[in-house]
Amino acid sequence: MSFVLGLTGSIGMGKSTAAGMFRELGHPVWDADAAVHRLYAKGGAAVAKVASAFPGVWKQGAIDRAALKSALAQDPSGFSRLEAIVHPLVAGDRDAFLRRYADAPIVVLDIPLLYENGTESQMDGVAVVSASLDIQRARVLSRPGMTEAAFQLILARQMPDAEKRARADWVIPSETLEDARAAIMDICREIMAGRPHA
Repeated sequence: MSFVLGLTGSIGMGKSTAAGMFRELGHPVWDADAAVHRLYAKGGAAVAKVASAFPGVWKQGAIDRAALKSALAQDPSGFSRLEAIVHPLVAGDRDAFLRRYADAPIVVLDIPLLYENGTESQMDGVAVVSASLDIQRARVLSRPGMTEAAFQLILARQMPDAEKRARADWVIPSETLEDARAAIMDICREIMAGRPHA
């Protein structure tokens, strides 16, 4: 039976990098964002429902994520409509992944809004990737097209980093790659030894 490790962290904290480090150690990683990409792609299970709920976001058989983002910026109440469509489909994708890797000692579920969505109860443990606000801001604002206003809007939808750290079983510091890698190796050793945090 796998140990299901939830991996989360606010935008710009280095969660994707941490997920890659778990993969390098041989642990299967399910990526919630990648699952959404598959659902929005041509032939994806969410395309028809999302296109119906948000007119103008359907292009060439797929959901245009930029158009959807724009629609949500104009009408933030649309987030709950979108989540009602997408969350059950994402959960199905995740469950299929867990069945596929049921024999793996550790399975990592990379879920950006793990606490916000109340998914932590389905995990055996949770690791939060964290860095200082200055590093987080610098990383996010270096992304193409990102503005301070957009960054603040994203932060407003995410649980504060301090609260995530307080609730997590482990914190992965991502100020440097070396810090993150050392913390991840410690977490894996602890889980494999059968002594996960209480």
